[in-house]
Amino acid sequence: MEIFGSTFDDSVFVEARDRVSVTLSSYHAKSCEPEWFCESAALDTEDSLEKQKVYKFRGDLALRQGKYQKALDAYSSCLEWIPDNNLTIRRDVLEGMARCHSNLGQRERALEMAELLSKEASNTCHLTSLLLLKVSIHQHFGAIGSKMSSLEQLCSLLPFNPWHWYNLGQSCLEQLETSHAPGSCSTQKCDSTEDQNDRQTQEQQAEESREEERIWLKACMCFIRTRLLLRILRQQQSSFVLQRSESALQRTDEVLQQLNPKENTQQTLAELLSEDLIPEKMREDNQDGESLAGFCVQSFTERWWNKISLAGVLKTDGPQHQKDAKP
Repeated sequence: MEIFGSTFDDSVFVEARDRVSVTLSSYHAKSCEPEWFCESAALDTEDSLEKQKVYKFRGDLALRQGKYQKALDAYSSCLEWIPDNNLTIRRDVLEGMARCHSNLGQRERALEMAELLSKEASNTCHLTSLLLLKVSIHQHFGAIGSKMSSLEQLCSLLPFNPWHWYNLGQSCLEQLETSHAPGSCSTQKCDSTEDQNDRQTQEQQAEESREEERIWLKACMCFIRTRLLLRILRQQQSSFVLQRSESALQRTDEVLQQLNPKENTQQTLAELLSEDLIPEKMREDNQDGESLAGFCVQSFTERWWNKISLAGVLKTDGPQHQKDAKP
């Protein structure tokens, strides 16, 4: 009886053929000086590919140096020399331009570049890069609500990446701190500055209280999910990767102590958030590089938030219950 995989192909035992050595032609490597592309002579060529490289390298260097207008000019020139079929370089340049606009305080232009990238996205890697870019833009302009929306999409796209959950939890903390700051309003209520000093109605105060409880619950949910994922992943980690996970676990525990959910709340959330944390399922759900054609992913609300909301945690726990419990 043969065991699957235990047999050998006959070709393994065939005598090896005599190999004939072939003399290779000499090769002279091209030698370039540091930052050769910054020299004016670098553009003295009719080769469109060389010009594209020069402008691209200049843009990358200027962006790294924080010279955003100079980088933007270089990227704009590079864009003119990119062939229509070179989508990889085009996406790289558009992302660089978006980051330049963001750092120059041009939010709308940055989001326009992101929208162009969105239209050209063809796989999940493109979509991940796009969402990370949006997170960066929203973070730069302090748009916490928009940043959270992008992070929720990242959690839905890559549900087993603990760092997206951790960052979403941190954004929830930012929003809670913003709503608690004297003279400030929640992110969703800052569209108009009129009558900010007027006394709020009871309905508005009740709505703000409910919103605070929802954000508190989402923060607890994110950090508990982060903890569950890190505990699973650290079994396969070592060296500095393991150290990073251990450090994040410690910070996560500290934040949960700060949020102070009840023990039964933590248990309920952990049970709901660990339903899909099965090693076999986690391997099957690896969507890295998958085409967006026919691609479908459940939204954050459908996959997790609705279940968490229906669990009724806020009936017995939350900021308001914690305030009432204080002497």
